[in-house]
Amino acid sequence: MAALDGPVQLCTTLGCTNKATLQCPTCVKQGLEGSYFCNQECFKNYWKEHKAVHKKKTPSKPSTYNPWPGFTFSGPLRPYPLSPPRVIPEHIGKPDYSDTGVPTSEREAKKSLSIQQLSPDEIKEMRIACRLGREVLDIAGRAVRPGVTTDEVDRLVHEACIERDCYPSPLNYYNFPKSCCTSVNEVICHGIPDGRELVNGDICNVDITVYHNGFHGDLNETFFVGEVDDANKKLVQTAHECMMKGIAIVHPGEKYRNIGNEIQKHAQTNGFSVVRTYCGHGINQIFHALPNVPHYSKNKAVGVMKPGHTFTIEPMISEGTWRDVTWPDNWTAATVDGKRSAQFEHTLLVTETGCEILTQRTEAEGKPHFLTP
Repeated sequence: MAALDGPVQLCTTLGCTNKATLQCPTCVKQGLEGSYFCNQECFKNYWKEHKAVHKKKTPSKPSTYNPWPGFTFSGPLRPYPLSPPRVIPEHIGKPDYSDTGVPTSEREAKKSLSIQQLSPDEIKEMRIACRLGREVLDIAGRAVRPGVTTDEVDRLVHEACIERDCYPSPLNYYNFPKSCCTSVNEVICHGIPDGRELVNGDICNVDITVYHNGFHGDLNETFFVGEVDDANKKLVQTAHECMMKGIAIVHPGEKYRNIGNEIQKHAQTNGFSVVRTYCGHGINQIFHALPNVPHYSKNKAVGVMKPGHTFTIEPMISEGTWRDVTWPDNWTAATVDGKRSAQFEHTLLVTETGCEILTQRTEAEGKPHFLTP
């Protein structure tokens, strides 16, 4: 129940004239008036009558759009039509793949097999890009709710990037058609925003990367859509904990391969698996740079952390198997058993004494939504 502020209200339970101290949380979410109660007991006793005022939520109509008739989906999610490409204004600085779809500089950088150590000036630019990415993801997260399409989330992301003089890094990266990734339920990562409406009980990951003044800032979070069950809450919280377990060991001299040991141990303790196909990565002037950062144990990642390294940790944690299948769009990665998967991501800077989470919320901005009462 939500505590009341403002003018004095009376309990709406029939026959009760006590002063109201609480308001029905469902009514608050739906913007309904007259949902005041004096205490929990009064609310409970009047529930059968009161719940009739709630707006009935209807799920999205099943899509009749089927671009791949011969493809067998692993779960219930289906693709919906895409909106036309969004336009980038001329004044926005663009990465080299914005027109061609080919990240030439990224391909060249990986040939060196070395991990870039950023200068103080470069670190300053990374902090700015990551700060702007944080702002964009928070805007997207506030839009995630039943009835909103992932395409609408993408629109908000695109516009928020432009307002901050940023290019949305996913757009046209190897021909990805949208400005962010939205991965719903059994989709592990790289979901393409489309016309499907989010429904109560979904979980939705929103993955944001912005390109500002020559540097990329990358982060993602998994959001609850309306009310989700306890199993999904545990999955999402465990995914966040796995990321933080990996971050906890970041310091100069640590091997990148050890991050996966911490993550897999925590995931398995909670009954979940760790996706192996996709990993964290270096990030700076290059969207996906060295090192590669696997999230599973006993991996063979190469490299030792040094001050000035910037990279992501972004474990994908699944209810069932860790194995994945890619949809024929060549992007959407889903679990092969159709069970759900959740993910969180931060961009990190290795410092002289440990690490700095460049995409962290400030204290004033609060905690991730699922940790907030």
